[in-house]
Amino acid sequence: MKLTSNPRLPYQMSTERERLSAPQGKPLIVHIVVNIEYWPYDQPTPRSIVIPPHGKYHVPDLPNFCWSEYGNRCGMPRLLELFGSRRLPVSASINASVIDVYPSLAASVRDAGWEFIGHGIHQKSQGETSSDESTQIRGALDKLREFTGVAPQGWMSPGWSETYDTLDHLRENGIRYVTQWVVDDIPSWLRTKHGPMISLPYGLDLNDSVVYAIEKHSSAEMSLRVQQTIQCFEREIASTGQPKVLTLAMHPHLSGVPHRVPFLEAIIDTLLARDDTIFMAGSQIADWFSQQSTPPEFAS
Repeated sequence: MKLTSNPRLPYQMSTERERLSAPQGKPLIVHIVVNIEYWPYDQPTPRSIVIPPHGKYHVPDLPNFCWSEYGNRCGMPRLLELFGSRRLPVSASINASVIDVYPSLAASVRDAGWEFIGHGIHQKSQGETSSDESTQIRGALDKLREFTGVAPQGWMSPGWSETYDTLDHLRENGIRYVTQWVVDDIPSWLRTKHGPMISLPYGLDLNDSVVYAIEKHSSAEMSLRVQQTIQCFEREIASTGQPKVLTLAMHPHLSGVPHRVPFLEAIIDTLLARDDTIFMAGSQIADWFSQQSTPPEFAS
């Protein structure tokens, strides 16, 4: 049996990739992704900011529930204003249940023109809430389509989780691209049983959940990482001509809190001031990539 690094896409070093033409001649592509989630009050929270006394978690987990709830009440208006005032395209990775639980929030995101990306029903691991994963995926996508009038093209599995069949179910249900395969700085083609699918670059190191909730850095850390990432990208773009996708992955309860918003504003305005930078939503990046890259014939 031939050994491979994974069953979905062949291994390539970034220097072996085909060269892509930059969209509108701008090689630094910025993808803003806001993850909008529903953490049920009567269930354990998917992540915590406060550890309970003696480490004994219980339900309701009030402080950690309120952490997320504050983001949806106060953080989201700040992010809507920040990106709306600058007329930027944004991808909303959104739990389908947000439509029912936070209806005015969902309507505001829709009316702002953000692209809705499937993100499960609510913030649980993929396949955890249903024995039929395909039915669960279809239910989430149908809910988003009915609400927006547009079939979602993208998907981000809650918590980056997948089963061995997730990508096959997603492609069968019309999904063109996913963001959970964080393997390159440009899009890649993934193999599924129902045809090729695009993997868009996402962020582990430039993800507020990792930076602030897991690594627990200061509010300035994201700004520093973006600056240093751009410095590296500038050198690589100059030497290879290959465009790069800079994904800013965020959550309203993390990036939308008052002490971090000024740093986020500075990041966005610095990027807007560059003449080599373009902001694109997920489906725009997928279109740009697929128009010049032919899906490979994957060897078995």
